[in-house]
Amino acid sequence: MEKFIRERASPFLKGILDNPDTYRYQLIYTRIDRNRANQPRCRSQYLRVDADEYFNPASMVKLPVAILALEKLNQLKKYGVNRNSTMLTDSSCCRQTPVLADTSAADGKPSIAHYIKKIFIVSDNDAYNRLYEYVGQETINRRLQEMGYRQSRITRRFVSMNEEENRHTNPIRFLDAEGKLLFHQPAAYNPQPFDFSKKILIGNAHYDRNDSLIHRPMDFTTHNNMPLDHLRQMLQSVLFPNSVAAEKRFRINEDDREFLRTCMQQLPSESISPVYDTTEFFNSYTKFFFFRDGKQPIPPSIRSYNKTGWSYGFLTDVAYIVDKENGVEFILSGVIYVNSDGVLNDDKYEYEGVGYRYFREIGEMVYQYESGRKRKNRDFRIFALN
Repeated sequence: MEKFIRERASPFLKGILDNPDTYRYQLIYTRIDRNRANQPRCRSQYLRVDADEYFNPASMVKLPVAILALEKLNQLKKYGVNRNSTMLTDSSCCRQTPVLADTSAADGKPSIAHYIKKIFIVSDNDAYNRLYEYVGQETINRRLQEMGYRQSRITRRFVSMNEEENRHTNPIRFLDAEGKLLFHQPAAYNPQPFDFSKKILIGNAHYDRNDSLIHRPMDFTTHNNMPLDHLRQMLQSVLFPNSVAAEKRFRINEDDREFLRTCMQQLPSESISPVYDTTEFFNSYTKFFFFRDGKQPIPPSIRSYNKTGWSYGFLTDVAYIVDKENGVEFILSGVIYVNSDGVLNDDKYEYEGVGYRYFREIGEMVYQYESGRKRKNRDFRIFALN
């Protein structure tokens, strides 16, 4: 993998490769070949991928939580609840906040489907918080463990709460179109302990919640944690469930799977509900590989089914990139750390100029290789018979 990249890398990219301790980059290239029955075979190659080298996953945790929300929803179908049912979030303790309406929805009502749309189209934080509260901290982490993602954990919302407060999740009501109560989910608490025995310290200094500069590394010991290859397998399991081990497949039906795929590739300008200001949420807003650098236009023939995350100087993208017109498809998963001053939480990161350029050059490089690679079946159907 490294030899392949170095042979094609610009001086800029070689400078990143030569400084792994500075940039903490990890990269997975997943090659896809299809047989005559259109079934994909996925084989991955790795560069500096290490589940023990921590990076802050930021919004990447929204990927499994969105899928687990649909998985849990299957248990409520006997009550008449579906992903479009009105979902009202109440509050019961611990700085919780209620949600009784959603002005971004066409009908003004919050729902699991609408939250998932917002998570994938613009990486909406509040949508994640509401699905975290619906699935519950205990269920999220139990399922991750059951599926073999032993080093993954999701411990917090994206709001200012301490560890104990994040263990508590809100009571929730589901209503039908006429406002009749379908199901009430009581408030929940996760009593299960987390293993925080491994200390995780990043940087030289950081700003705390009071905007005070603390001259020591930032402590990520109790933060969310998701190794890159876990995220790659989660994405692959949604796209091509038969390409991963049975225990790593989420318990969702084909209709929910197709809904997820649609949300993953939808661009802000294509969204009718919600409607987005494309000046702020331009089409490449969450498309790091290829397009985010310089806000490049996305050709109609290319789609990226992906999830991105950015926080504390870490940028992450896990993406299935497909060009149906030219018979090209592959999965790229990557992370980079761009924080030259070593100070965290100061909003001074080199996302522009370094981070996004890294993703663009890697994406272009692999696309060019894939465009010229011989394969038995270029006339594939993306998700048929997968």
